[in-house]
Amino acid sequence: MDEPTGLRELKKRRTREAISNTAIELFFEHGFDQVSISRIAEEAEVSRRTLFAYFPTKEDLVLHRIADHETETARVVADNPDAPLAALRAHFLDGLERRDPITGLCDAPEPVALYRLLLGTPSLAARMFHFREAGEQAVADALAKHVPALTARFAAAQIMVVQWRLSEDNYRAVAGGTSADDAHPAAVDAATLAFDMLGTGLGAALSRG
Repeated sequence: MDEPTGLRELKKRRTREAISNTAIELFFEHGFDQVSISRIAEEAEVSRRTLFAYFPTKEDLVLHRIADHETETARVVADNPDAPLAALRAHFLDGLERRDPITGLCDAPEPVALYRLLLGTPSLAARMFHFREAGEQAVADALAKHVPALTARFAAAQIMVVQWRLSEDNYRAVAGGTSADDAHPAAVDAATLAFDMLGTGLGAALSRG
């Protein structure tokens, strides 16, 4: 008798998470370049073939943790076509308030360790570049439904650069020993200034009025 589709999908998600969790723990303990795929498969109790079926590359084992954020900005833009910058400002400030790791303002041990792994490993840093490019393209596509394509492209580039700069600055403050709570006021001030500047430069271009 065949397994119900829902149960199969649940098992796949659990296997995927188990493999990723095992890999991340090994990377944190030994370093990304020092851990082999064979070691990960052995520790996760799966074959190399199974591991590659879920994660085509070693870097995917880490990027899996932030995959949902790749098009997060684009989703906010798509949901708020009349005022995308205002929505993005509110979304980012809310993330700071919640100490969302994607804002960089999170001092929980695992997110901090993940930041260090992503920024300190050349192959992961390279993949992060492509991750950002994909996110930027998604924002451009969302904007292009309401403004000219070239405007959408340049606006998306500016929005993504600002958000990533804010996040990296927050991470560096936390990594330097400042608690997320202590860093929060400065992070809010920086985000407010950054979005004010975006609004000054992009507000008219993105207006649907």
